[in-house]
Amino acid sequence: MTQRKGEKPTISIQEHMAIDVCPGPIQPIKQISDYFPRYPRGLPPAVAYIGPLRSALSTTSAAASPAASTTGTERPNEDNPDWACAGASAPVQTSRRDEEPDVEGYDSDDSTTLGTLEFSLHYDQENNALHCTINKAKLPVPRYKKGLKPMDHNGLSDPYVKLHLLPGASKANKLRTKTLHNTLNPVWSETLTYYGITDEDMVRKTLRISVCDEDKFRHNEFIGETRIPLKKLKPNQVKNFNNCLEKQLPVNKTEDKSLEERGRIMISLKYNTQKSCLMVGIIRCAHLAAMDANGFSDPYVKTYLKPDENKKSKHKTAVKKKTLNPEFNEEFCYDIKYADLTKKTLEVTVWDYDIGKSNDFIGGVSLGINANGERLKHWFDCLKNKDKKIERWHTLTNELPGSLND
Repeated sequence: MTQRKGEKPTISIQEHMAIDVCPGPIQPIKQISDYFPRYPRGLPPAVAYIGPLRSALSTTSAAASPAASTTGTERPNEDNPDWACAGASAPVQTSRRDEEPDVEGYDSDDSTTLGTLEFSLHYDQENNALHCTINKAKLPVPRYKKGLKPMDHNGLSDPYVKLHLLPGASKANKLRTKTLHNTLNPVWSETLTYYGITDEDMVRKTLRISVCDEDKFRHNEFIGETRIPLKKLKPNQVKNFNNCLEKQLPVNKTEDKSLEERGRIMISLKYNTQKSCLMVGIIRCAHLAAMDANGFSDPYVKTYLKPDENKKSKHKTAVKKKTLNPEFNEEFCYDIKYADLTKKTLEVTVWDYDIGKSNDFIGGVSLGINANGERLKHWFDCLKNKDKKIERWHTLTNELPGSLND
């Protein structure tokens, strides 16, 4: 190394490192900032992991600055270059670990981790309808996010909501919302309606609300559910809920099956005095029994006004494909004198249409002077209120009325 008179000595960083390792007449530079002016308080963590440089600096610094060594539990001085190069990894790792989200804590037993669901229920007693409005769902996942539990590889879900009435969960009483794709904060604002719900149902049935993730390539995944006993609802009042979703609960298969029906049908009756005829309306059916292998039926309805000596009283609705809750809205007219209605019986039967074989009987009901209960009351209300349409829900029985054959 050459030096002119009056000039300060210049030295490369490689020479300084060699001097630090092999002491000579030139004393080693003690401040790490002299090596790297950009880092006055020590090397950054990435540089601290460089093996050769760390080893050289640690060895030299230990000899040049004995006070930097520690004994027992004494904590090193973080301003010391030895600490910056040789021991900085420990606090850096601890700090980085504290900043990571607690992903493991997401799968805790806390029921709130499955999400929450906002919805409202309304029992329309006059129309025998239960309206369920599904509003939105949300959940803190993980601690710094909100939304449903992610079910897909992209960290999102394709959620939808389905409803069942218990006891007797089946396709006949299953309703579902549309699917919202790629979201953890779905907002449906969708109303699903059960028709043919009676006061008896409101006492003994429970509404099961499940949130699921739709998957096109495998089975849909269950996210969480909540159950509401319908007896908690007051007629004609809207009740709002914001419930935590729970893990899937088992369905009691030993429940009394005798309480379950073949389905229900909504019929309207009206005697038209101007035309001297009985108007019979087949409005809709609900919760029909499934007769096909696919879990559905292809229902249609037939009506007879008996006795029918000329066999001309048969009327038939259109067939509704693959449904257990068909809506018909068809009306038939029977020309008959008002006084003769007391001698007649209206027989209504529901069938499942099959191609190439006999159609399956689903259920039936008879209205007339010889009926009883709601069926008799419906008939008398029609007779007492001429020119007024009277609508009623009736439970289907599995006994074929009279001696009807399809």
